[in-house]
Amino acid sequence: MTDVTPDPHSAQQAFRDLLHAQRVWDVELPAFDPAAAPRTPLPLFHAWFAEAVAAGQAEPHTMTLATVDAEGHPDLRTLMLHDADDRGWHFATHATSAKGRQLAAHPHAALGFYWPAQGRQVRVRGPVTACAPAESRADLHVRSTGALASALVGRQSEVLGSHEELRRASDAAWERAQAEPEADVSSWTRYVVEPREVEFFQGDARRRHIRLRYRASETTWERELLWP
Repeated sequence: MTDVTPDPHSAQQAFRDLLHAQRVWDVELPAFDPAAAPRTPLPLFHAWFAEAVAAGQAEPHTMTLATVDAEGHPDLRTLMLHDADDRGWHFATHATSAKGRQLAAHPHAALGFYWPAQGRQVRVRGPVTACAPAESRADLHVRSTGALASALVGRQSEVLGSHEELRRASDAAWERAQAEPEADVSSWTRYVVEPREVEFFQGDARRRHIRLRYRASETTWERELLWP
């Protein structure tokens, strides 16, 4: 039998063909009048989130969190939004995780939401504050048994020796989470991104995208349009 070595050039071309065949916003996009936007960004975010849910957007509460490491290199990951209120945009993780350590050293972050069902993005930038332990515990205990079990496993971002090691730790954590639904995880921390800039992006089929940026001043929010 002849051993046929795959042609890397053919594989690369097949990838490019597949990539270039993908459509962008192959749906009817909503209108957005920035002149009618509220004076502050939070009500608009709430409205856009509700509209994303109504449009059938999968997992609209997921977002990208960007931080920097000790060398100043960017890092990012996808996680869930826990709240958005007058204090800012909330999420939670272990303080001992990679992102927790990065935030301790450089307490600034950026968030990115992408809702392709409506061709919309929202970007949030600002300093990050760790919530008090009582609020972090409350955050953990309103979540599912699975979320508690995952938190009890801990060791996020550490090197894993084998999948069997994870299975044993996960099984033990599930048993404890079911037996002790109020179990504490000292490293679990709720964080708040205090917005200094919030940008709303509405895609347009003719690429005349609308970008509305809110920038915080000492007493109010300034609004400005950006070129796409």
